[in-house]
Amino acid sequence: MPQLILFWESLFIKKVKLSWNRNCLGRVTKMVVIAYVTVTMKAGAENEVLKKIATLEEVTEANLLYGEYDALVKIKVEDLSQLDNFLTEKLRVLPDVFQTASLIVAKQHKEK
Repeated sequence: MPQLILFWESLFIKKVKLSWNRNCLGRVTKMVVIAYVTVTMKAGAENEVLKKIATLEEVTEANLLYGEYDALVKIKVEDLSQLDNFLTEKLRVLPDVFQTASLIVAKQHKEK
């Protein structure tokens, strides 16, 4: 991660010095987007639909629920465009999926 040093002169930036942390050079850092998706399905189709959802590579957890929603699915992707693609091209097109709502994780405090 580069270190940014600013030199101020009467409220204007006069000079900017950028230096690299050599310990980080060559490392590739991937962004990870984690989202929880609630899914509402046709009554009686929950188990069959969840079996299909669980086979999708982006899915890390797929849980059957009691209550307002039928399932809670945890997704891990590299960026928001992949999340959009997953939702529109893989999840919402499944037969018997009526509605989804996505909750994108802002900051993870504890992982399993």
